[in-house]
Amino acid sequence: MRTAAALIIGNELLSGKIAEGNLQVLALELRALGVLLRRSVMVLDDVETIAREVRDLSVAHDVVFTSGGVGPTHDDLTIESVARAFGVGVVISPEIERLIKGYYGERCTPGHLLMARVPEGARLVTTDAVPWPTVVMSNVWILPGVPEVFRMKLPHVRSELGGGTPFLSLAAYTTLDEGDIKPLLDRVVAAHAQVEIGSYPKWHDPEYRTKLTFDGTIPAKVHAARDEFVAGLPAGALVRVE
Repeated sequence: MRTAAALIIGNELLSGKIAEGNLQVLALELRALGVLLRRSVMVLDDVETIAREVRDLSVAHDVVFTSGGVGPTHDDLTIESVARAFGVGVVISPEIERLIKGYYGERCTPGHLLMARVPEGARLVTTDAVPWPTVVMSNVWILPGVPEVFRMKLPHVRSELGGGTPFLSLAAYTTLDEGDIKPLLDRVVAAHAQVEIGSYPKWHDPEYRTKLTFDGTIPAKVHAARDEFVAGLPAGALVRVE
């Protein structure tokens, strides 16, 4: 299975001024593509820090996604950092420059054109549905931090990373807390090593106390694990399954 890492960039995230809005979206997208997101790192706007993380993550994973730092302001350092990670310079992409000029017209400024910068040797990924390109340097996808724009780029990811075996995720909701279900859960976990099983309690939900999830790439095994857990619950303890 292909592996991925996410590098989330921005002082505003680590200071709490802005809520991070892209990691969950990326994780769900990768699960549907059959790509295992193994690690997420959040860092400040610092060139050396970003470059170091890009180098390390790109070596250890099949694909890396950065989020944030691709605008024209002083704290948008991702392009420079990715270039430094791969030992190359920063150049202007004629294609992106043309798109920017076409979009802004007479309002185009030198600041707008800074968004045409790319690491030297990077390639541009486009689709018919989303002609505005995504910059990819080696195995590093450079994505914007603005959630609306981040989501707009995901068709590019699908176009290149599709074709894997997607994860199937099932769930069971119970009125029991984790202490009550632990013996049953331990037996199911031991019997179904190929299924990722998670337990998530709720303290003040009037409907259920614990949600159990069952994830994997072999549907029959995922169904078997969930069904075995459900069958082991005492009468009246199951709220619903998904």
